[in-house]
Amino acid sequence: MPRLATAIAVVLGALCARPPVRLSAQSLRVPYQTFTLANGLKVIVHEDHSVPVVAVNMWYHVGSSDEKPGRTGFAHLFEHVMFMGSQHVPTGEFDRLLEAAGADNNASTSEDRTNYYEDGPANALPLMLYLDADRMGFLLPEMTADKVDLQRGVVQNERRQSYENRPYGLAEENILERLYPASHPYHWPVIGSMADLQAATLDDVRAFFQRYYTPNNATLAIAGDITARDARPLAERYFGDIARGPAVTRTPPPPVLVTRAVGAVLEDRVQLPRVYDAWHTVKAFSADDATLDVLANVLAAGRSSRLYRRLVYELQVATDVVAYQDGSRIDGKFVAYATARPGHDLGELQRVIDEELRKLADQGPTPREVQRAQNTFEAQFLSRMERVGGFGGKADQLNFYNYFVGTPDYFQKDLDRYARVTPAAVQRAVRMYLSPGHRVVLSVVPQGKPELAVQQ
Repeated sequence: MPRLATAIAVVLGALCARPPVRLSAQSLRVPYQTFTLANGLKVIVHEDHSVPVVAVNMWYHVGSSDEKPGRTGFAHLFEHVMFMGSQHVPTGEFDRLLEAAGADNNASTSEDRTNYYEDGPANALPLMLYLDADRMGFLLPEMTADKVDLQRGVVQNERRQSYENRPYGLAEENILERLYPASHPYHWPVIGSMADLQAATLDDVRAFFQRYYTPNNATLAIAGDITARDARPLAERYFGDIARGPAVTRTPPPPVLVTRAVGAVLEDRVQLPRVYDAWHTVKAFSADDATLDVLANVLAAGRSSRLYRRLVYELQVATDVVAYQDGSRIDGKFVAYATARPGHDLGELQRVIDEELRKLADQGPTPREVQRAQNTFEAQFLSRMERVGGFGGKADQLNFYNYFVGTPDYFQKDLDRYARVTPAAVQRAVRMYLSPGHRVVLSVVPQGKPELAVQQ
Protein backbone atom coordinates (compact mmCIF):
# COMPACT_ATOMS: atom_id res chain seq x y z
CA MET A 1 0.00 0.00 0.00
CA PRO A 2 2.73 2.56 0.76
CA ARG A 3 4.27 1.88 -2.67
CA LEU A 4 0.87 2.29 -4.33
CA ALA A 5 0.21 5.53 -2.46
CA THR A 6 3.65 6.81 -3.47
CA ALA A 7 3.04 5.90 -7.11
CA ILE A 8 -0.34 7.66 -7.11
CA ALA A 9 1.21 10.76 -5.53
CA VAL A 10 3.92 10.82 -8.23
CA VAL A 11 1.34 10.55 -11.01
CA LEU A 12 -0.90 13.23 -9.51
CA GLY A 13 2.06 15.51 -9.00
CA ALA A 14 3.10 15.11 -12.61
CA LEU A 15 -0.42 15.85 -13.81
CA CYS A 16 -0.67 18.98 -11.66
CA ALA A 17 2.71 20.19 -12.87
CA ARG A 18 1.72 20.02 -16.51
CA PRO A 19 0.58 23.27 -18.13
CA PRO A 20 -3.13 23.31 -18.97
CA VAL A 21 -4.03 22.04 -22.43
CA ARG A 22 -5.14 24.89 -24.67
CA LEU A 23 -7.40 24.08 -27.58
CA SER A 24 -6.57 25.64 -30.91
CA ALA A 25 -8.72 28.32 -32.45
CA GLN A 26 -9.80 25.81 -35.09
CA SER A 27 -11.14 23.43 -32.44
CA LEU A 28 -13.35 26.19 -31.02
CA ARG A 29 -14.63 27.44 -34.34
CA VAL A 30 -18.41 27.36 -34.75
CA PRO A 31 -18.95 27.78 -38.48
CA TYR A 32 -22.13 29.51 -39.57
CA GLN A 33 -23.84 31.05 -42.54
CA THR A 34 -26.13 34.02 -42.35
CA PHE A 35 -28.68 35.70 -44.56
CA THR A 36 -31.25 38.45 -44.10
CA LEU A 37 -34.80 38.34 -45.40
CA ALA A 38 -36.31 41.32 -47.21
CA ASN A 39 -38.27 42.26 -44.08
CA GLY A 40 -35.06 42.58 -42.04
CA LEU A 41 -35.06 39.25 -40.18
CA LYS A 42 -31.47 38.05 -39.84
CA VAL A 43 -31.02 34.26 -39.87
CA ILE A 44 -27.92 32.47 -38.55
CA VAL A 45 -27.45 28.80 -39.45
CA HIS A 46 -24.95 26.43 -37.83
CA GLU A 47 -24.63 22.84 -39.04
CA ASP A 48 -24.04 20.10 -36.46
CA HIS A 49 -24.90 16.67 -37.80
CA SER A 50 -23.65 14.71 -34.79
CA VAL A 51 -27.22 13.86 -33.74
CA PRO A 52 -30.53 14.35 -35.61
CA VAL A 53 -31.77 17.27 -33.53
CA VAL A 54 -32.25 20.93 -34.28
CA ALA A 55 -32.51 24.09 -32.16
CA VAL A 56 -34.50 27.18 -33.10
CA ASN A 57 -33.52 30.23 -31.09
CA MET A 58 -35.25 33.59 -31.61
CA TRP A 59 -33.88 36.76 -30.03
CA TYR A 60 -36.04 39.88 -29.98
CA HIS A 61 -33.79 42.85 -29.29
CA VAL A 62 -35.95 44.23 -26.52
CA GLY A 63 -35.71 43.94 -22.76
CA SER A 64 -36.66 45.81 -19.64
CA SER A 65 -34.16 48.57 -20.52
CA ASP A 66 -36.50 49.57 -23.38
CA GLU A 67 -39.33 50.35 -20.97
CA LYS A 68 -40.20 53.72 -19.52
CA PRO A 69 -40.70 54.77 -15.90
CA GLY A 70 -44.32 54.09 -15.02
CA ARG A 71 -44.58 51.35 -17.63
CA THR A 72 -42.08 48.77 -16.41
CA GLY A 73 -42.45 45.00 -16.70
CA PHE A 74 -43.74 45.04 -20.30
CA ALA A 75 -40.88 42.98 -21.77
CA HIS A 76 -41.36 40.17 -19.28
CA LEU A 77 -45.15 40.39 -19.46
CA PHE A 78 -44.88 39.96 -23.20
CA GLU A 79 -42.78 36.84 -22.81
CA HIS A 80 -45.89 35.32 -21.18
CA VAL A 81 -48.38 36.79 -23.64
CA MET A 82 -46.47 35.17 -26.54
CA PHE A 83 -47.66 31.76 -25.34
CA MET A 84 -51.34 32.72 -25.22
CA GLY A 85 -52.17 31.77 -28.80
CA SER A 86 -51.93 33.44 -32.19
CA GLN A 87 -54.27 33.62 -35.16
CA HIS A 88 -53.59 30.10 -36.46
CA VAL A 89 -52.37 28.47 -33.23
CA PRO A 90 -55.05 28.64 -30.50
CA THR A 91 -54.12 28.93 -26.83
CA GLY A 92 -52.52 25.70 -25.60
CA GLU A 93 -51.74 24.37 -29.09
CA PHE A 94 -48.18 25.72 -29.12
CA ASP A 95 -47.04 23.37 -26.37
CA ARG A 96 -49.28 20.49 -27.44
CA LEU A 97 -47.95 20.43 -31.00
CA LEU A 98 -44.32 20.62 -29.87
CA GLU A 99 -44.76 17.88 -27.28
CA ALA A 100 -46.44 15.64 -29.87
CA ALA A 101 -43.38 16.09 -32.09
CA GLY A 102 -40.98 15.27 -29.24
CA ALA A 103 -39.79 18.87 -28.86
CA ASP A 104 -39.65 21.29 -25.95
CA ASN A 105 -39.43 25.05 -25.56
CA ASN A 106 -38.82 27.88 -23.14
CA ALA A 107 -38.21 31.62 -22.98
CA SER A 108 -36.50 34.25 -20.84
CA THR A 109 -36.25 38.02 -20.51
CA SER A 110 -33.32 40.18 -19.45
CA GLU A 111 -32.55 43.88 -19.37
CA ASP A 112 -31.41 43.70 -22.98
CA ARG A 113 -33.26 40.97 -24.89
CA THR A 114 -36.10 38.46 -24.89
CA ASN A 115 -35.39 35.00 -26.28
CA TYR A 116 -37.54 32.04 -27.22
CA TYR A 117 -36.30 28.61 -28.18
CA GLU A 118 -37.53 25.24 -29.35
CA ASP A 119 -35.40 22.09 -29.37
CA GLY A 120 -36.46 18.86 -31.02
CA PRO A 121 -35.90 16.24 -33.70
CA ALA A 122 -34.69 17.55 -37.04
CA ASN A 123 -37.94 16.60 -38.78
CA ALA A 124 -39.83 18.98 -36.46
CA LEU A 125 -38.00 22.06 -37.78
CA PRO A 126 -40.83 23.21 -40.10
CA LEU A 127 -43.26 23.01 -37.17
CA MET A 128 -40.98 25.05 -34.90
CA LEU A 129 -40.52 27.75 -37.54
CA TYR A 130 -44.26 27.85 -38.26
CA LEU A 131 -45.10 28.33 -34.58
CA ASP A 132 -42.55 31.11 -34.11
CA ALA A 133 -43.63 32.84 -37.32
CA ASP A 134 -47.31 32.74 -36.44
CA ARG A 135 -46.82 34.52 -33.14
CA MET A 136 -44.47 37.06 -34.73
CA GLY A 137 -46.83 37.88 -37.57
CA PHE A 138 -50.28 37.02 -36.25
CA LEU A 139 -50.39 37.59 -32.50
CA LEU A 140 -52.30 40.88 -32.49
CA PRO A 141 -55.64 39.52 -33.79
CA GLU A 142 -55.75 37.14 -30.81
CA MET A 143 -54.48 39.57 -28.17
CA THR A 144 -57.43 40.38 -25.93
CA ALA A 145 -57.86 42.20 -22.65
CA ASP A 146 -58.77 38.89 -20.97
CA LYS A 147 -55.52 37.27 -22.08
CA VAL A 148 -53.47 40.24 -20.97
CA ASP A 149 -55.26 40.28 -17.61
CA LEU A 150 -54.64 36.56 -17.17
CA GLN A 151 -50.90 36.85 -17.82
CA ARG A 152 -50.72 40.06 -15.79
CA GLY A 153 -51.96 38.02 -12.84
CA VAL A 154 -49.43 35.26 -13.56
CA VAL A 155 -46.55 37.75 -13.63
CA GLN A 156 -47.76 39.50 -10.50
CA ASN A 157 -47.86 36.16 -8.72
CA GLU A 158 -44.39 35.38 -10.04
CA ARG A 159 -43.20 38.66 -8.62
CA ARG A 160 -44.71 37.80 -5.24
CA GLN A 161 -42.98 34.43 -5.25
CA SER A 162 -39.60 35.74 -6.43
CA TYR A 163 -39.53 39.14 -4.73
CA GLU A 164 -42.03 39.98 -1.99
CA ASN A 165 -42.39 36.47 -0.51
CA ARG A 166 -38.87 35.18 -1.12
CA PRO A 167 -36.18 35.67 1.52
CA TYR A 168 -33.83 38.46 0.38
CA GLY A 169 -36.00 38.77 -2.77
CA LEU A 170 -36.26 42.57 -2.57
CA ALA A 171 -32.49 43.09 -2.30
CA GLU A 172 -31.86 43.41 -6.04
CA GLU A 173 -34.60 46.02 -6.48
CA ASN A 174 -33.19 48.05 -3.59
CA ILE A 175 -29.66 47.89 -5.00
CA LEU A 176 -30.73 48.93 -8.51
CA GLU A 177 -32.63 51.91 -7.13
CA ARG A 178 -29.41 53.16 -5.52
CA LEU A 179 -26.96 52.26 -8.27
CA TYR A 180 -28.95 53.98 -11.04
CA PRO A 181 -30.98 57.20 -11.16
CA ALA A 182 -34.72 56.96 -11.78
CA SER A 183 -34.33 57.87 -15.47
CA HIS A 184 -31.78 55.12 -16.17
CA PRO A 185 -33.10 51.97 -17.94
CA TYR A 186 -31.42 49.70 -15.37
CA HIS A 187 -33.09 51.44 -12.42
CA TRP A 188 -35.85 48.83 -12.16
CA PRO A 189 -35.81 45.00 -12.12
CA VAL A 190 -36.76 43.03 -15.22
CA ILE A 191 -40.06 41.91 -13.74
CA GLY A 192 -41.19 45.52 -13.19
CA SER A 193 -43.27 46.92 -10.36
CA MET A 194 -46.69 45.77 -9.18
CA ALA A 195 -48.17 49.21 -9.80
CA ASP A 196 -46.86 49.39 -13.37
CA LEU A 197 -48.05 45.88 -14.20
CA GLN A 198 -51.49 46.76 -12.88
CA ALA A 199 -51.58 49.99 -14.89
CA ALA A 200 -50.75 48.34 -18.23
CA THR A 201 -53.62 48.60 -20.72
CA LEU A 202 -54.37 46.51 -23.78
CA ASP A 203 -53.41 49.46 -26.00
CA ASP A 204 -50.07 49.78 -24.14
CA VAL A 205 -49.29 46.11 -24.74
CA ARG A 206 -50.32 46.26 -28.40
CA ALA A 207 -48.10 49.29 -28.99
CA PHE A 208 -45.16 47.51 -27.34
CA PHE A 209 -45.63 44.54 -29.65
CA GLN A 210 -45.91 46.66 -32.79
CA ARG A 211 -42.72 48.55 -31.95
CA TYR A 212 -40.43 45.72 -30.86
CA TYR A 213 -41.79 42.34 -32.00
CA THR A 214 -40.90 42.83 -35.62
CA PRO A 215 -38.66 40.85 -38.00
CA ASN A 216 -36.19 43.71 -38.34
CA ASN A 217 -35.75 43.80 -34.54
CA ALA A 218 -35.11 40.06 -34.22
CA THR A 219 -32.51 37.44 -35.06
CA LEU A 220 -33.25 33.77 -35.69
CA ALA A 221 -30.53 31.17 -35.03
CA ILE A 222 -31.02 27.63 -36.33
CA ALA A 223 -28.44 25.08 -35.22
CA GLY A 224 -28.18 21.33 -35.58
CA ASP A 225 -28.95 18.73 -38.24
CA ILE A 226 -29.80 21.20 -41.00
CA THR A 227 -27.98 22.86 -43.86
CA ALA A 228 -28.10 26.53 -44.78
CA ARG A 229 -29.32 25.47 -48.23
CA ASP A 230 -32.37 23.83 -46.69
CA ALA A 231 -32.89 26.42 -43.95
CA ARG A 232 -33.21 29.40 -46.26
CA PRO A 233 -36.37 28.35 -48.14
CA LEU A 234 -37.96 27.35 -44.83
CA ALA A 235 -37.23 30.76 -43.33
CA GLU A 236 -38.53 32.48 -46.46
CA ARG A 237 -41.67 30.35 -46.45
CA TYR A 238 -42.65 31.01 -42.84
CA PHE A 239 -41.27 34.49 -42.13
CA GLY A 240 -40.91 36.15 -45.53
CA ASP A 241 -44.40 37.67 -45.71
CA ILE A 242 -44.34 39.26 -42.24
CA ALA A 243 -44.20 43.03 -42.58
CA ARG A 244 -41.16 44.99 -41.47
CA GLY A 245 -41.71 47.17 -38.41
CA PRO A 246 -40.47 50.66 -37.55
CA ALA A 247 -36.75 51.10 -37.04
CA VAL A 248 -35.77 50.83 -33.38
CA THR A 249 -33.37 53.54 -32.27
CA ARG A 250 -31.89 53.98 -28.83
CA THR A 251 -30.06 56.88 -27.25
CA PRO A 252 -27.38 55.58 -24.88
CA PRO A 253 -27.88 56.98 -21.37
CA PRO A 254 -25.04 59.01 -19.86
CA PRO A 255 -22.53 57.12 -17.71
CA VAL A 256 -23.47 56.85 -14.05
CA LEU A 257 -21.30 56.65 -10.98
CA VAL A 258 -21.90 56.22 -7.27
CA THR A 259 -19.88 59.16 -5.95
CA ARG A 260 -19.94 58.13 -2.30
CA ALA A 261 -20.59 55.18 -0.05
CA VAL A 262 -24.35 54.61 0.05
CA GLY A 263 -25.69 52.57 2.96
CA ALA A 264 -29.19 51.17 3.32
CA VAL A 265 -31.02 48.79 5.63
CA LEU A 266 -33.90 46.55 4.57
CA GLU A 267 -35.87 44.77 7.28
CA ASP A 268 -37.28 41.59 5.79
CA ARG A 269 -38.84 38.29 6.80
CA VAL A 270 -35.52 36.50 7.02
CA GLN A 271 -33.89 34.42 9.72
CA LEU A 272 -30.30 35.49 9.10
CA PRO A 273 -28.90 38.90 8.09
CA ARG A 274 -27.11 39.32 4.77
CA VAL A 275 -24.87 42.11 3.49
CA TYR A 276 -24.60 43.13 -0.17
CA ASP A 277 -21.82 45.27 -1.67
CA ALA A 278 -22.46 46.61 -5.19
CA TRP A 279 -20.27 48.71 -7.48
CA HIS A 280 -20.57 50.14 -10.98
CA THR A 281 -18.12 48.41 -13.31
CA VAL A 282 -18.15 47.92 -17.09
CA LYS A 283 -20.58 46.62 -19.68
CA ALA A 284 -20.31 43.22 -21.35
CA PHE A 285 -17.20 42.60 -23.44
CA SER A 286 -15.48 45.78 -22.28
CA ALA A 287 -11.76 45.48 -21.65
CA ASP A 288 -12.11 44.65 -17.93
CA ASP A 289 -15.28 42.54 -18.10
CA ALA A 290 -13.44 39.19 -18.12
CA THR A 291 -10.94 40.44 -15.54
CA LEU A 292 -13.80 41.20 -13.15
CA ASP A 293 -15.23 37.73 -13.77
CA VAL A 294 -11.89 36.27 -12.71
CA LEU A 295 -11.82 38.57 -9.68
CA ALA A 296 -15.27 37.33 -8.61
CA ASN A 297 -14.02 33.75 -8.90
CA VAL A 298 -10.94 34.49 -6.80
CA LEU A 299 -13.10 36.11 -4.14
CA ALA A 300 -15.98 33.70 -3.77
CA ALA A 301 -16.04 30.67 -6.10
CA GLY A 302 -15.49 27.45 -4.20
CA ARG A 303 -14.11 26.56 -0.82
CA SER A 304 -10.59 27.68 -1.64
CA SER A 305 -11.71 31.20 -2.61
CA ARG A 306 -10.60 34.04 -0.35
CA LEU A 307 -13.91 35.11 1.14
CA TYR A 308 -15.24 31.59 1.57
CA ARG A 309 -12.06 30.49 3.32
CA ARG A 310 -12.05 33.44 5.70
CA LEU A 311 -15.76 33.91 6.39
CA VAL A 312 -17.14 30.38 6.25
CA TYR A 313 -14.23 28.06 7.02
CA GLU A 314 -11.75 29.90 9.27
CA LEU A 315 -13.80 32.47 11.19
CA GLN A 316 -17.13 30.63 10.80
CA VAL A 317 -19.10 33.88 10.86
CA ALA A 318 -20.96 33.31 7.56
CA THR A 319 -22.99 30.50 6.02
CA ASP A 320 -22.30 31.43 2.41
CA VAL A 321 -20.62 34.00 0.19
CA VAL A 322 -21.20 34.91 -3.47
CA ALA A 323 -19.56 37.36 -5.90
CA TYR A 324 -20.22 38.05 -9.58
CA GLN A 325 -19.58 40.53 -12.37
CA ASP A 326 -22.76 41.35 -14.29
CA GLY A 327 -21.84 43.00 -17.58
CA SER A 328 -24.90 44.00 -19.61
CA ARG A 329 -25.37 45.90 -22.87
CA ILE A 330 -25.40 49.42 -21.37
CA ASP A 331 -23.55 49.12 -18.08
CA GLY A 332 -22.22 46.63 -15.57
CA LYS A 333 -22.15 45.99 -11.86
CA PHE A 334 -20.11 43.88 -9.47
CA VAL A 335 -21.93 42.37 -6.50
CA ALA A 336 -20.65 40.46 -3.47
CA TYR A 337 -22.83 39.23 -0.63
CA ALA A 338 -22.51 37.07 2.46
CA THR A 339 -25.02 35.68 4.94
CA ALA A 340 -24.18 35.76 8.65
CA ARG A 341 -24.29 32.77 10.96
CA PRO A 342 -26.59 32.97 13.99
CA GLY A 343 -25.05 35.15 16.67
CA HIS A 344 -23.06 37.33 14.28
CA ASP A 345 -23.82 40.75 12.83
CA LEU A 346 -23.09 42.12 9.39
CA GLY A 347 -20.41 44.47 10.65
CA GLU A 348 -18.20 41.43 11.28
CA LEU A 349 -18.69 40.19 7.74
CA GLN A 350 -18.15 43.60 6.18
CA ARG A 351 -14.82 44.06 7.98
CA VAL A 352 -13.51 40.77 6.57
CA ILE A 353 -14.76 41.60 3.06
CA ASP A 354 -12.97 44.94 3.22
CA GLU A 355 -9.80 43.28 4.54
CA GLU A 356 -9.69 40.82 1.66
CA LEU A 357 -10.34 43.55 -0.90
CA ARG A 358 -7.46 45.58 0.55
CA LYS A 359 -5.17 42.56 0.37
CA LEU A 360 -6.01 42.03 -3.29
CA ALA A 361 -5.53 45.73 -4.00
CA ASP A 362 -2.15 45.76 -2.22
CA GLN A 363 -0.72 42.40 -3.31
CA GLY A 364 -2.91 41.03 -6.08
CA PRO A 365 -3.98 37.40 -6.42
CA THR A 366 -1.53 34.56 -6.87
CA PRO A 367 -0.94 33.07 -10.33
CA ARG A 368 -2.48 29.85 -9.04
CA GLU A 369 -5.73 31.63 -8.09
CA VAL A 370 -5.98 33.21 -11.53
CA GLN A 371 -5.20 29.90 -13.23
CA ARG A 372 -7.88 28.13 -11.22
CA ALA A 373 -10.45 30.73 -12.28
CA GLN A 374 -9.39 30.45 -15.93
CA ASN A 375 -9.70 26.66 -15.82
CA THR A 376 -13.18 26.97 -14.33
CA PHE A 377 -14.37 29.35 -17.04
CA GLU A 378 -12.86 27.19 -19.79
CA ALA A 379 -14.55 24.04 -18.46
CA GLN A 380 -17.93 25.79 -18.24
CA PHE A 381 -17.45 27.27 -21.69
CA LEU A 382 -16.67 23.93 -23.34
CA SER A 383 -19.55 22.25 -21.52
CA ARG A 384 -22.01 24.70 -23.07
CA MET A 385 -20.61 24.02 -26.52
CA GLU A 386 -21.52 20.35 -26.29
CA ARG A 387 -25.18 21.10 -27.01
CA VAL A 388 -26.88 23.04 -29.77
CA GLY A 389 -30.04 24.03 -27.90
CA GLY A 390 -31.33 25.37 -24.61
CA PHE A 391 -30.16 28.43 -22.72
CA GLY A 392 -26.44 28.88 -23.34
CA GLY A 393 -26.24 26.26 -26.11
CA LYS A 394 -24.61 27.05 -29.44
CA ALA A 395 -27.75 28.51 -31.04
CA ASP A 396 -28.25 30.82 -28.05
CA GLN A 397 -24.57 31.80 -27.99
CA LEU A 398 -24.59 32.62 -31.71
CA ASN A 399 -27.48 34.99 -31.05
CA PHE A 400 -25.77 36.38 -27.95
CA TYR A 401 -22.52 37.18 -29.73
CA ASN A 402 -24.33 38.56 -32.76
CA TYR A 403 -26.25 41.04 -30.62
CA PHE A 404 -23.48 42.07 -28.24
CA VAL A 405 -20.39 42.11 -30.49
CA GLY A 406 -21.79 41.83 -34.02
CA THR A 407 -20.03 38.52 -34.79
CA PRO A 408 -21.91 35.24 -34.24
CA ASP A 409 -18.78 33.06 -34.10
CA TYR A 410 -17.02 34.89 -31.27
CA PHE A 411 -16.40 31.72 -29.27
CA GLN A 412 -12.61 31.59 -29.43
CA LYS A 413 -12.24 35.34 -28.91
CA ASP A 414 -14.54 35.15 -25.90
CA LEU A 415 -12.46 32.39 -24.34
CA ASP A 416 -9.26 34.25 -25.18
CA ARG A 417 -10.41 37.16 -23.02
CA TYR A 418 -10.05 34.98 -19.94
CA ALA A 419 -6.74 33.43 -21.00
CA ARG A 420 -5.22 36.93 -21.19
CA VAL A 421 -6.14 37.90 -17.60
CA THR A 422 -3.08 38.30 -15.36
CA PRO A 423 -2.70 38.70 -11.60
CA ALA A 424 -1.64 42.32 -12.20
CA ALA A 425 -4.83 42.97 -14.18
CA VAL A 426 -6.98 41.61 -11.34
CA GLN A 427 -5.10 43.77 -8.84
CA ARG A 428 -5.67 46.84 -11.00
CA ALA A 429 -9.39 46.01 -11.35
CA VAL A 430 -9.83 45.88 -7.57
CA ARG A 431 -8.20 49.27 -7.22
CA MET A 432 -10.11 50.82 -10.11
CA TYR A 433 -13.63 49.52 -9.52
CA LEU A 434 -14.11 48.17 -6.00
CA SER A 435 -13.48 51.31 -4.01
CA PRO A 436 -15.14 51.44 -0.56
CA GLY A 437 -16.06 55.06 -1.25
CA HIS A 438 -18.06 54.32 -4.41
CA ARG A 439 -20.41 51.51 -3.57
CA VAL A 440 -23.86 50.59 -2.29
CA VAL A 441 -23.88 48.59 0.94
CA LEU A 442 -27.27 47.01 1.61
CA SER A 443 -27.95 45.22 4.90
CA VAL A 444 -30.92 42.85 4.86
CA VAL A 445 -31.83 42.05 8.46
CA PRO A 446 -34.66 40.26 10.27
CA GLN A 447 -37.61 42.50 11.05
CA GLY A 448 -37.09 44.43 14.25
CA LYS A 449 -33.32 43.87 14.33
CA PRO A 450 -31.71 46.88 12.62
CA GLU A 451 -28.79 46.65 15.06
CA LEU A 452 -27.47 43.70 13.02
CA ALA A 453 -26.85 45.95 9.99
CA VAL A 454 -23.55 47.36 8.89
CA GLN A 455 -23.09 50.63 10.75
CA GLN A 456 -22.35 53.42 8.30
